Amino acid sequence: MNLQSIFLEGTPAGGLGVVQQLLPFLLIIVVFYFFMIRPQMKRQKELKKYREELKKGDKVITTGGIYGKVSEIKESFVNVEISNGVVIKIDKSAIIMDMSDAQAKR
Repeated sequence: MNLQSIFLEGTPAGGLGVVQQLLPFLLIIVVFYFFMIRPQMKRQKELKKYREELKKGDKVITTGGIYGKVSEIKESFVNVEISNGVVIKIDKSAIIMDMSDAQAKR
């Protein structure tokens, strides 16, 4: 008996074929990809694009929950004004969304 007949026709003892046994696992992997992995990758790509397109005056929210307005942009960090005359320096990766996203979620 050759290998092709084992995969396509089943085991010689009459059990399920290897392909038939692996089909549920392959189906689970496909479902996970389309419902969990792919949307997360899309969200990360959008967030990266948003951080690259930041400009002075944009209202943002940080990962720590601080609301503010961008006052200066550098290569790896931004200065965010959180109150009149109070400016903090944060890493670009700490910015999670803009205020228009926060308004839409309420």
